[in-house]
Amino acid sequence: MPSARLLVLFGSQTGTAQDVSERLGREARRRQLSCRVEALDSYPVVNLINEPLVIFVCATTGQGDPPDNMKSFWRFIFRRSLPSTALRQMDFAVLGLGDSSYAKFNFVAKKLHRRLLQLGGSALLPMCLGDDQHELGPDAAIDPWLQDLWEKVLGPHPVPLNLDLSPPGVLWPSKFTLQFLKDTPSSGPEELCAAGTDPQGPPSELQPFLAPMVSNQRVTGPSHFQDVRLIEFDISGSGISFAAGDLVLIQPENTASHVQQFCQALGLDPEQHFTLQPREPGVTCPTRLPQPCSVRRLVSQYLDIASVPRRSFFELLACLSPHELEREKLREFGSARGQEELCEYCTRPRRTALEVLCDFPHTAAAVPPDYLLDLLPLIRPRAFSIASSLWAHPSRLQILVAVVQYQTRLREPRRGLCSSWLASLDPVQGPVRVPLWVRSGGLTFPKTPDVPVIMVGPGTGVAPFRAAIQERVAQGETGNVLFFGCRRRDQDFYWEAEWEQLQARGCLTLVTAFSREQDSECLPPAAPQEQKVYVQHRLRALGPLVWELLDGRGAHFYLAGNAKYMPADVCDTLLSIFREEGGLSDPDAAAYLAQLQRTLRFQTETWA
Repeated sequence: MPSARLLVLFGSQTGTAQDVSERLGREARRRQLSCRVEALDSYPVVNLINEPLVIFVCATTGQGDPPDNMKSFWRFIFRRSLPSTALRQMDFAVLGLGDSSYAKFNFVAKKLHRRLLQLGGSALLPMCLGDDQHELGPDAAIDPWLQDLWEKVLGPHPVPLNLDLSPPGVLWPSKFTLQFLKDTPSSGPEELCAAGTDPQGPPSELQPFLAPMVSNQRVTGPSHFQDVRLIEFDISGSGISFAAGDLVLIQPENTASHVQQFCQALGLDPEQHFTLQPREPGVTCPTRLPQPCSVRRLVSQYLDIASVPRRSFFELLACLSPHELEREKLREFGSARGQEELCEYCTRPRRTALEVLCDFPHTAAAVPPDYLLDLLPLIRPRAFSIASSLWAHPSRLQILVAVVQYQTRLREPRRGLCSSWLASLDPVQGPVRVPLWVRSGGLTFPKTPDVPVIMVGPGTGVAPFRAAIQERVAQGETGNVLFFGCRRRDQDFYWEAEWEQLQARGCLTLVTAFSREQDSECLPPAAPQEQKVYVQHRLRALGPLVWELLDGRGAHFYLAGNAKYMPADVCDTLLSIFREEGGLSDPDAAAYLAQLQRTLRFQTETWA
């Protein structure tokens, strides 16, 4: 290798890949290596030809998709015009993050590794495939892989004799300094920052639209186990436009009680204002953070105090702790040998960063404000399928939100930050505004007239299909077949009256599966009476119709919902339909499905 200059590039959807990349950067600097850490889409990709040593850290999302912040890089790196010697000077390593319960486990990392080899790069060592399903999480694979990585990197370039390897417990300078203001600013830069949209373009993450909430209605029955909300926003004057299949992103906030608890634990005055300054050149402040900013706004709208903290949180907290007993425990949680205990304490029960800080009160009270942005990740926006069409609801945007709440061994129930926050907002009590913006989704519907569509959307997975059906019906398209599944007709049958009205007009064929209501007609002959009925059973029972629509009329097939089991079950059902109704062999049925996927006649939008 010509140089030990190291570049770490990451593609991260939930923040884990970024956290691992920053850990790589810290460990590189401990070894006296020059190291830069950047998101893949922030890096000028044409400069890769000049990089001698690159570590790629990338997550896999959805059904084998790259994260949002590496999609531009992904399109570039797979250009057919790139020569096979483009990266011949580069040594590289790939660290993947995924979940082995999904069919395309670490698909992005595997595909990127192959592509870098095709372009002439030299792999320093085999891929690391971190797995969320391992009882110790991705670190079970990452820890030994990093040991091998540093041996490979430092073999030709050991630490110079006059420089020592910094011990793990050394406290590095914070990325930023918080300079507190003596006086509260008289003008309101915080309010100005969030008041409306960028006149140069549509709303975005940097400048969201503060959408008035029109209604917030529970649409599940009172005895149903889950609270599901249909929420409507007024987007008049926003410049927002969207089509069926698009997503809305919403920026949530921490609860007022959690903000107060955090400020008390760290001894912060929520009304105090500050400005933020980066310590090093080339480091930029978080773009959404106003300057100056109040502590209350920083904690309520930016710091993700309700997230489950990662290992790096404990490593840094141990460095900051003045209390011997707390420091030793934090060090153990941050060490490789302490990962099983950390999993038992934090990961399994889903203990939040705020709860950890309250468990270590002496340490929390000693955290310097300068380190807040090193210690805690920023709150990430949450994406929801848009559940309405502008053709049917002009100047309105609707979403279907399942409020996340579950119990672990901890006394307090675990709650989803965004869904719980949205459910708590009541426009009847007074004006409510929610920061949001729109981006293209993973589903695109046919533009050609008279092309039928088959949509499979159990539970809240039906949301994007409501938008599609409204849009298609408004355009005169009647070839709409919807397979909808839920538990009970009287508890969670979303939009029942709307579907029945469209059926009566001849605009929709609706097929339902109520898993807690017995219906033996769609079960296999040998199935026990107590077997639940799901959408895949309905699909199989209507196999001749599905085959005729796909093979005879060129229909498009869409699937949306939970990513864990349902997509694989539906795909297996389709393969059996292709074999039994189409007379295809196993290889030909698999090839037929692959062809549908390649031509975008089979599309999915799934989530964990």
